This record gives sequence, structure tokens and C-alpha cells, in this order.
Amino acid sequence: MRHFGIEELTASATAKRLGIANTPDAGAIEALKRLVEQVLDPLRESWGKPIVVNSGYRSEELNRRVGGVAASQHLRGEAADITAGSCASNHQLFALLRRLDLPVDQAIEENGGLWLHVSHTSRRRNRGHYVAAK
Repeated sequence: MRHFGIEELTASATAKRLGIANTPDAGAIEALKRLVEQVLDPLRESWGKPIVVNSGYRSEELNRRVGGVAASQHLRGEAADITAGSCASNHQLFALLRRLDLPVDQAIEENGGLWLHVSHTSRRRNRGHYVAAK
């Protein structure tokens, strides 16, 4: 984990503001480490500039409060919402992610590219499912 830490992947302004515990269990921590090692660190190294994590692991209560889907990969530490700082940069980051052919389960340009949802799983084969902004 060269460019991302567990603290960064579990930090939540919403959880802090609402007093919600957002502490991952050992399985979620291992999943976060795999996400970083398999996808986020290689992406950051190829990008050559900072990438910010907006949301990583979410406890069930936090996920519910932010309107996350009930089966969200964030609940298991398998997903992170990231940004390179702008929609234009996020579009470029998404294109780079596709070119790198990393073991991504899902990569989605959310809300027109305001951020990217990126996931990796070890529970099954990663689907390599990409959804570009329209």
C-alpha cells in the first residue's frame, strides 16, 4: 500500500458528523488492501499525480445514511469512490484505468464523471465491467 492508507479508505465526514462508527472488520481490511494493491496503487503510479478517495469502506449504518445500495461493495471494503480533481481529469483517469486492464470488478463514471467508483473482489472473478458517463 504505497499511495493509500486504511485511514484514508475508512475516513468519512458524514460518519464523523453523525457520530457513526465506521470501523471495518478484518475481512474488510484485507479487501481494502487487495483493492489498493491490485487496482488503486497501480493506477496512481501510472497516473503520476494524486488521486483522492471520497469514499471507501462504509459500515451498514453509514451506507444507509448516504443512500448506498444494500449490497454495496463498499460494505465489504471492495470499493472506493475516487477523483483526480475534475470531471475532465476523471474522464482521463477512467480511460487510463481501461487501458491498464487492471483486475477491476466495476469501474463507473458516477454523476457525469464527478467521481469514479472502482471495485475489486476476491469472492469471484472480477467482471471488468466499465460504465462511462453519458
